[in-house]
Amino acid sequence: MAVETSAGSVVPGLEGVPLLGSLLDLTSDSLGTYQRARERHGDVVRITAGPPGLRAELYCVFSAEGAQQVLATESANFRKDNVFYQEIRDSFGNGLLTSQDADYLRQRRLVQPLFTRRRVDGYAGAVAAETEAAVAAWAGAPDGIVDVHDEMTHLALRAVTRILFGTDADATVDVVDRCFPVITQYVLRRGYSPVKAPRSWPTPGNRRAAAALEELYAVCDRIVSERRGVAPGGGGEDLLTLLAEARSADDGAFDAAELRDQVLIFLLAGHETTATSLAFALHLLGRHPEEQARAREEVVRVLGDRTPEAADLDRLPYLTQVLKEAMRLYPAAPAIGRKSVAATEIAGYAVPAGADVILAPWVTHRHPRYWPDPERFDPGRFTPEAEAGRPRYAWFPFGGGPRACIGQHFSMLESVIALAMMLRAYEFEAVDAEVPVSAGITLETRGPARCRIRRVTG
Repeated sequence: MAVETSAGSVVPGLEGVPLLGSLLDLTSDSLGTYQRARERHGDVVRITAGPPGLRAELYCVFSAEGAQQVLATESANFRKDNVFYQEIRDSFGNGLLTSQDADYLRQRRLVQPLFTRRRVDGYAGAVAAETEAAVAAWAGAPDGIVDVHDEMTHLALRAVTRILFGTDADATVDVVDRCFPVITQYVLRRGYSPVKAPRSWPTPGNRRAAAALEELYAVCDRIVSERRGVAPGGGGEDLLTLLAEARSADDGAFDAAELRDQVLIFLLAGHETTATSLAFALHLLGRHPEEQARAREEVVRVLGDRTPEAADLDRLPYLTQVLKEAMRLYPAAPAIGRKSVAATEIAGYAVPAGADVILAPWVTHRHPRYWPDPERFDPGRFTPEAEAGRPRYAWFPFGGGPRACIGQHFSMLESVIALAMMLRAYEFEAVDAEVPVSAGITLETRGPARCRIRRVTG
């Protein structure tokens, strides 16, 4: 089946069952469903999901050129208006990830000075300190085995809360660690459900999510209130203080509710994404000892025994290639949604106004047109020469266009520093050959990602 539109070719449709379409496939394995859609029907595929009368139609775009059109060249025609973004707004607020139009432009102007390369480079010391503490704690790992996904989630959360809150980091880590999984799963369930009970109804799921949100909001509001009570210039250098002091003649300043929204979005986007990249980089190196040895040799040669600094990013090219290849195979944002404003064509196919459009880095990053032997781990794909030979959006783990992730330099800084310190201290051997994953708000593991670690000697 396919939908007729006024211009362009008919979009091929993925086969589904008569009553529910591909709803069950999407809820059980959306990434595999997108991959099958591309393999069977090409770079633009329509997937229907849900019962008649409540059916959603997803226009999936898998090519690099299509991704560039949606995110960059025609970005004004594709908005963050789908059901998942609305659920994230309702839980985590209208921060930089979810806001649009004048709200987004104002927020971006206020926040941008805090994410310059020079400012972000100043966070290198905090990342190194948290990594050093994590590495030291592994000395007591039972049987010398650690779950690198759990460990990287904790490390990334510690780092981002320290950078956001400074001395108040300890007060927030436990709350975020406890509340975020409840809230993100709630958002995901509601996003996929054809019928949603109002959030105000006292269902068990609503009550659990409301309690988690209340606890999370309370700790953020307390710290925000303290920061806003400090005279300008009299606070610390943590990111929340700088956000509280951010102001301009045209855009004013953030009020307390806006500050909380920004903090929650930074917590959401700033720890789960980096944790995913680090965890899979370690796990992949644990499965490929030759690449691990090469990365370690570069780290030892460049750093010796000293603590890495921001300037070392450019001195560790192979380690950076390892991270980029890990982000290719396991992009932290495996699927990206938009809604079209006006009818358009993508790769010659008609996409109607109001269509839900899905980009899938998970699929594009495995597209054989851009990636020979796409499932193979090969950091050599990211030499400068190799990158120059591919379309810009063959690899887009940070999105792209005017809504590209504002924190991508921070993510790379944190990842390179942490990975360098961990490889210098330990050898990693993967215990679990494969780690099953699924698409949540970010990429989620569905099983352990264990590595056996041994102290590096000599």
